[in-house]
Formats: sequence, C-alpha cells, structure tokens
Amino acid sequence: MISRRMLIAAGAAAAGSAGEAAAAGPTQAHAAPPGFLWGTAISAHQSEGNNTNSDNWLLENLKPTVFKERSGDACDSYNRYEEDIALNAALGFNCYRFGIEWARIEPSPGQFSNAELDHYERVLAACHKYGQTPVVTFSHFTVPLWFAERGGFEVADGADLFARYCGKVTERLGSLIGMASTFNEANVQLLLQIMGPMLGHSALSKEMIAAARKATNSERFSSLIYADPALTQPVLLDAHRKGYQAMKAARPSLPVGVTLTTQEVQGVGADSIADQVQKNLYGGWIEAARDSADFVGVQTYSRLMIGSKGLVMWPKGTEMTAAGYEFRPEALAATIRWAHKAIGKPIYVTENGIATEDDARRIAFIDQALAGVRACIDEGIPVHSYMYWSLLDNFEWASGYRQHFGLVSVDLQTFKRTPKPSAAYLGGLARRNLL
Repeated sequence: MISRRMLIAAGAAAAGSAGEAAAAGPTQAHAAPPGFLWGTAISAHQSEGNNTNSDNWLLENLKPTVFKERSGDACDSYNRYEEDIALNAALGFNCYRFGIEWARIEPSPGQFSNAELDHYERVLAACHKYGQTPVVTFSHFTVPLWFAERGGFEVADGADLFARYCGKVTERLGSLIGMASTFNEANVQLLLQIMGPMLGHSALSKEMIAAARKATNSERFSSLIYADPALTQPVLLDAHRKGYQAMKAARPSLPVGVTLTTQEVQGVGADSIADQVQKNLYGGWIEAARDSADFVGVQTYSRLMIGSKGLVMWPKGTEMTAAGYEFRPEALAATIRWAHKAIGKPIYVTENGIATEDDARRIAFIDQALAGVRACIDEGIPVHSYMYWSLLDNFEWASGYRQHFGLVSVDLQTFKRTPKPSAAYLGGLARRNLL
C-alpha cells in the first residue's frame, strides 16, 4: 500500500526549490469555492496499455503510419489503476478524470463483456475508496475495431450504436460515476482542420488509412481523427445527443456534459478572419452543449493567431512548449470567458497542461493558468474545477512517448511512478483549496 506520506515525500524530494514554492503557494492566492474539484486527467488508450481491439492499435502497428511509436503496454494503468488513484489522492487531489474503453466493453457488435464492466466497476470503487470523484469519459478518440470497419462515425447509425453503449454502461456503472462526458474534445477534427498546414502529415495519414482498409478488407474503415469532418460531425452531434439521453434515462441525476477543445482564438490585423475561424472551430457544438449537456468541459492548451488568410505562425522568439505550440497559460481564462458567454452552462476545466522537460516552466504554467481561473471566478463565472493533463507521462498519440505532460514520470520498463516537483506544487494548492 502506498501511503500519502511516501508519495508526498517523493514529490517533495524531487522538488528542491520548487518544493519550497509549493509550500508557499502562489502570490495573492485565494480560496477556491466550496466543492471545487481539483484533479488530474488521463485517458484509457493512452495509459491502460494493450488496447488491442481498438482502431488505434491497428493504425499504430501498420506500415505506413503516422505514429512514431506503438502504445504497447503504455503505463500499464489497466493493472495499476489503484496505484494511480491512490497516488492522485495522496498528492492532494479530490477528483480523477479517466476514460472507459468502448473497445474493451463491446468487443464485438452487441456483445458486452461482463468481465470488462466488472473491471471498470473496480476502478470506480477505487476512486471512492480514496475519496476521488470519478469524472468519466465514455469516448476518448478510440473506438472498437469492428465499429471502425463498418464506417465509424461516417455512418448514420453509428450514433445509435454509441448511444446503446452509453446506456449499457450507465445502467451497470452509473451509480458509481460522479460526472460523465460523452466525447473527449468532440470538435477536435475541426481544430485539426484549422491547424492542418502546421501538422504536415495529411498525405501519410491517407496512406495509413488506405493500409487499414486493406488490412481489414473494409473500404469503409474510418478512424475519427483521420476522417472527413463533413461526414463525421453530423453523426457525432447526433451520437452526443442520443448518448446523453441514454445516460440520463439510465440515471437521471448523473451530470452529463461534453468536453471541447477550446483554444484561444486571437485576431491579427484589421482584416483578420478570427470570427469565422472561431465559428468553424465549434461547428454545431455550441448549440449541442446548450441543449444536451449539464456542463461544458473546457480543454485549453494555447492560442491560435489568425490573420486575413487563416492561421499565422507565432512570432520569432515566442516561447514554445515541447508539443510545438506557444506557451500560453493565459489562454485558459480567455476560453473560460468565451464558454460562459457562448454556452452559459456550468464550466469545468477538464484539461489544461503543458508538455515540457523543464518542470519549473510547468509550475509557472500552472500558476499563471490558475490566476486566470481565479479571475474568472471573481467575475462571477461558474468555474467548478481544475483538472491538469495529465497525471502521468503517457502515450501522446502520433508523438508516442516523446512529449511529457505528466505531473508524474513513468519508467516504461518497470512502470515505476515518480512524482515531479510540479506534482507537489499543484497537489499542495489542491489540498488547501487555493487558487
């Protein structure tokens, strides 16, 4: 059993001067509202390991592929979930956002695995054991391989199949779930469409999907991130609404929302098309969040600078993160204000974080982001959480294990978890409920 003292000591030992900063806390800190959720976020595919029945597993193991590495064992969180939850609690957090994996729960069409539902029941029970509010994502980019082979969310009845899955899971597990969201970053394809020129591997993506269609003998194979938004977004919107209804039917009191990628959009020049880009980024999700969500999850990492022809690269000398975009913690306050004005639902920060090898910059990022959260609350905006992405250094999709967002490092051979100074810093604030 990992004790709180052991884990905090590990973080403090790593912290050095940053640990002293954690004890002192930020300047001008104020108490967060009562009931504020402090936590970390993780996803199933990125941390559990060996998600062999998913579309993403196939894509990682194909040639050609956009993936620099395979997910493999990932952080082995499928087996070490209690260690992760205990660590989250010991650091000072009171909620844990994680994903349940559709590809495990429904390994073939209409066949739901009681063994896998039992597994996630144990994960949820562990959250309660350690005093963590479970914030559960029902779909975090990946889908069952059979679903991808039949066309994924390009096929209209994909919405009904997703809703069936949502209903089955909520019937079985809903009483243990604190909050839930249908999709993670439901509009992520729209962001990728805007950022296309910056990403630069669209040709390779098409070759990878062609290889997947050949490998599965299915010309309809579709994987969400690499699919055409014009085809998938209408089905995703339908899937969200039907999934929301299925979850509420199974447990009416369960708070169900949707999380969005909410990057700051800033115009450059008098003829900027920033307003149009902002509209394009959210598509139909503003209306969906208004009519079929109990809350909106804000997930912010940076800003998009938009000129007269679209995306403008950041000025020379701009501080960049290891993920290749601007160090911009102030973006969080901007997107909270946008969500409040545009949607008007309770706001939960369900992801915010930075990829960096310099943990002092991670602490600085957190400090500045929290200052923005505090300012928004002072303005009367209903912000109810701060969940850092991520608890662990994990599998970051096409980038593999090369980008480190985590508060805790993971040895990919032994799976040993080692808290960083930033874990002690943010956990210390969470324990004292200080923004």
